[in-house]
Amino acid sequence: MIESSLYTADIPDELGGLRLDQALAELFPEFSRSRLQDWIKSGCVQVNGKALRAKDKVMGGEAVELRAELQDSGDDQPQDIPLDVVYEDASLIIVNKPAGLVVHPAAGNWDGTLVNALLHYAPELAAVPRAGIVHRLDKDTSGLLMVARTLQAHKVLVEQLQARDIEREYLAVVQGTMTAGGTVDAPLGRHPVDRKRHAVREDGKPAVTHYRVLERYPHHTLVRLKLETGRTHQIRVHMAHIHYSLVGDPVYGRLRLPAGAGPDLTETLRGFRRQALHATRLALAHPEHGDLCEWEAPMPDDMSALVDALRRAQEEGGAL
Repeated sequence: MIESSLYTADIPDELGGLRLDQALAELFPEFSRSRLQDWIKSGCVQVNGKALRAKDKVMGGEAVELRAELQDSGDDQPQDIPLDVVYEDASLIIVNKPAGLVVHPAAGNWDGTLVNALLHYAPELAAVPRAGIVHRLDKDTSGLLMVARTLQAHKVLVEQLQARDIEREYLAVVQGTMTAGGTVDAPLGRHPVDRKRHAVREDGKPAVTHYRVLERYPHHTLVRLKLETGRTHQIRVHMAHIHYSLVGDPVYGRLRLPAGAGPDLTETLRGFRRQALHATRLALAHPEHGDLCEWEAPMPDDMSALVDALRRAQEEGGAL
């Protein structure tokens, strides 16, 4: 069965000069570029009321209409994987994702993902793009993630995300003692050498992260972060950029043991093998009735144990 849904957007000025398919990939990140190219070829995309080719350049400011034709997916298989569902109704599911769970199937992780779990939990998600997932969390980032249960809900949530109307807040433990909160406004793009990494680049996409201090320790800080944008690895790259890399981050940081750290703290820091990052709060306008909805998920056990060890070390003077 094929269903269609109409998406509209204005191409922002900063995307001027890109190919149409590249601009659409930025505007509609929930769809793959190959799928967008197919829709362009089949006439499902109108730019200022006209059909263009995928390679045609956009200027910025054009009005885009995308009629997304979506077919039931038979590629990803349902799997009975436990889910921590914190809320659900006819149009929305909010999941508290554990660290270690991959969100989308990809090379090296073709099953055992959140998508597989969702297709088992709610089979109707097979008819929604990417099983209803409209934003991502890294494999080793825990916390709240929203899932659209219907095509209409998916459309509304994507529009909210693009308009930056969805509030996403995170907890993180960083290396170094921050004196105050602040904002990182630094564009992000692919690392020029290592394509698996991202980096601050002058020619990157706009990215803004706000952070405030919750607790200070002699050599670490517990912070709460709020995203304005949702770029890949945004928090991890931004914190490393200002020299406060996340504890346990295997890509953008390295283990730094404080001088004089006791055995308890040393063991805890050495044993923390993922970035200390948790999506703790999510707030959005409900896609059906528009009322403000918000959810909070406390830190998972491993991050709580990390914070407890830092507090004990501070009290005992073991990390001074």
